[in-house]
Amino acid sequence: MGEYLPDSLILDILSRLTDSSDLARCQVASKTLHSVAQDVQYINLICTLSRYQKSRSEEGRNRVTPFKKIFRKLVQNSRRLESISIGVDRSLAGIAFDDLDDEYDDLYLNDIEFVKDWLPRVCEDLRFLSISDFWLQSCWRKSEVLALISSCCHRLLELEVKNAWLSVDGLNPMPRLTSLTLEFVRLEDKDLNKVNECFPCLQVLSLVGVGGLKEPKIRLLHLKTCLWTVSNAPLSLSIFAPNLVELKLKCIKPKFLVLETPLLYDFHLSLEKAGNVRVKEFLNLQNLQLESSSFCSIIDAFPLGNTIKKLKVDLLKSTEPETIRKLDLGALFNVFPNVNSLSLGPRAWSEVETCFRKGGLENRTEMKELKEIMAHLVIDDIDVSLSIIYCILDKCTNLSSLALLIHREVDSITASKFISRCTVDYPQVRWKWGMWKEGTEDTWLSDDI
Repeated sequence: MGEYLPDSLILDILSRLTDSSDLARCQVASKTLHSVAQDVQYINLICTLSRYQKSRSEEGRNRVTPFKKIFRKLVQNSRRLESISIGVDRSLAGIAFDDLDDEYDDLYLNDIEFVKDWLPRVCEDLRFLSISDFWLQSCWRKSEVLALISSCCHRLLELEVKNAWLSVDGLNPMPRLTSLTLEFVRLEDKDLNKVNECFPCLQVLSLVGVGGLKEPKIRLLHLKTCLWTVSNAPLSLSIFAPNLVELKLKCIKPKFLVLETPLLYDFHLSLEKAGNVRVKEFLNLQNLQLESSSFCSIIDAFPLGNTIKKLKVDLLKSTEPETIRKLDLGALFNVFPNVNSLSLGPRAWSEVETCFRKGGLENRTEMKELKEIMAHLVIDDIDVSLSIIYCILDKCTNLSSLALLIHREVDSITASKFISRCTVDYPQVRWKWGMWKEGTEDTWLSDDI
């Protein structure tokens, strides 16, 4: 190929390879490919489960090139790298401790000696760095890789570290870093405080399953987008971010929750139960997604309401049988009077039906702002389900679009009868039909019947 194509076209082709192991093969195929490949500006190398298994087998042990060796070679053969992603495939997470020798470090990718061997060669031009470690080898080894990265990667904009036990000792300020992802990482509260201090210009922060935190605080003045999935049950959880626009927060039931995010526009909150909540007023909140096993306590705790235009609601499975799960649609309308788009998850709709059977729709006023509804239905009693739908249509005088997903286990005769009656009785409504089942993706069948 190198004899017939210009170098610029070869470089363009090589730059489109998503797996850098293919790039490594090209480098040994010909002198031309080896030369041109040095100008590729990224490395994306992932250890797959099949490679891992081959490297552990008797016959493959001496035939499979060590993963770290391939990576080192790629770095050595590169002239200017702007992006590096090295890691293990998610499928390796299924390997048990009993199947691994503790002394192995061939996939310990946050090993400070390993990183020292290649990072100084590429740090000058590096903008993106992702290291996804092999948890079974990294979880009992505390790594100081953050200090090394902060000492030499002065132009780094995005950093991801996954499946590691991290130390913040020696961490230096990185004022140019704007995006940070820490996923399944061991930290302590003082470590998170150090992150706040040394990464002051973060605009995007993702903390997923970060363990070891008891009273974590995020205090970042420039933060705009935040994903925080808390796997344990901290005593308190605080976010101070005056410019935060988008927040996805998933936690269990912290005793204290403090949010000072006045400019929040898009908020996804998954919370089992609200304890002591302190929230500054949301001035611009438009999109709200709520998941809780105690919906009413969430509503009482948060100063939500008039600004919400798009609302999505569902109930979490409760670990406490006595938890009050009441979700009355009329009360929901009273709290969110200006919603124009409403989505009800499976458990939310089930609770709405339960409340409707007991007392109808409590709201006595018309919902003039509501334009569209999406709901996940289980049709146990077709007349009850129809009564709710018709009651909503009578209350919501400007409602023009209903997207209804029927559970896959509802028999086809019942589903067809339900669909027919809805479309005949309210022909002016734009109906959309689909099917749903927990654990699978929703399937849409038709539009505008």
